[in-house]
Amino acid sequence: MYSVDLNKIADILQLRNLTPQVSLEGVSICYPEVNRPALQLAGYYEYFASNRIQAIGNVEYYYLMSLNSGRRQEVLDHLFSTGIPCLVLCRGITDSAEKNLTRLAIKYNVPVLGTDEDTMNFCSRVLQYLNVELAPRESLHGVMMDCYGEGVLIIGESGFGKSETALELVQRGHRLVADDVVEIRRINDRELLAEGVDMIRNMLELRGVGIINVKDLYGVQAVRLSKNVDMVIRLEPWDPEKQYDRRGLNMETINILGNEVTTYVVPLMAGRNVAMIIETAALNHREKKMGYNAAEDLRQRAAEVMARKKAGRK
Repeated sequence: MYSVDLNKIADILQLRNLTPQVSLEGVSICYPEVNRPALQLAGYYEYFASNRIQAIGNVEYYYLMSLNSGRRQEVLDHLFSTGIPCLVLCRGITDSAEKNLTRLAIKYNVPVLGTDEDTMNFCSRVLQYLNVELAPRESLHGVMMDCYGEGVLIIGESGFGKSETALELVQRGHRLVADDVVEIRRINDRELLAEGVDMIRNMLELRGVGIINVKDLYGVQAVRLSKNVDMVIRLEPWDPEKQYDRRGLNMETINILGNEVTTYVVPLMAGRNVAMIIETAALNHREKKMGYNAAEDLRQRAAEVMARKKAGRK
């Protein structure tokens, strides 16, 4: 299970610490959800997700203000005693309810943070950020490129020319995401996000030349930090005994973190321009996503021709 430090979340989302006496250090968030403790303020704690970030907006705040001071103290005391990681006050709430909150937060050593954002926008931003930071992940050996807006993961054995192909694609105007080690995160059941590791970010290894920095040589337009994985190119040596798909009707997939990703097998042989093939595959894949499949179109045309010939013989 992955985690994110609360002080990092507060820095990224520009949250104010309303309880400076309570340190954010050592507080970790492990679940990519936000809870609005509405039922809990009314006394219902069964199935309470106390391990999540808790957010209070206008609805919760005005409910608290409708209670008498004794009952409000009791409700807040119960909430903080459950061991919540933190509480975020949205919409710039800064009045008497906050004073009750911060006093009890200090008692139970629970940070209270503040933001001027409305509650829905804040929750949305937290979910978006945590879904990436806490996503399941794995590292693959390969190269990740942004080619015509399509995220292309190039895989294959060492020595197959993945880095050289990536360099040629960069020279053709495409962008490098990662070389050698590609870290992939599963954002949801349809989205995989790929990025490079910090140590070798923007770098390519070229046998016989060494390490080059693509950003320094070709400019910032030649690299990007991350990209969704839309398709996979698998390079393999040409096997004359193997039957390769020549029409594109039988699509292969590869399973990455439980998601099936369309895979194109590119056999390597002398004279093949792999970079050009990858460019074409990326454009064709993009066209398929837009609703047009050339292979299906050809099959339909062939079927219509056969149907006309059959009708003519009758």
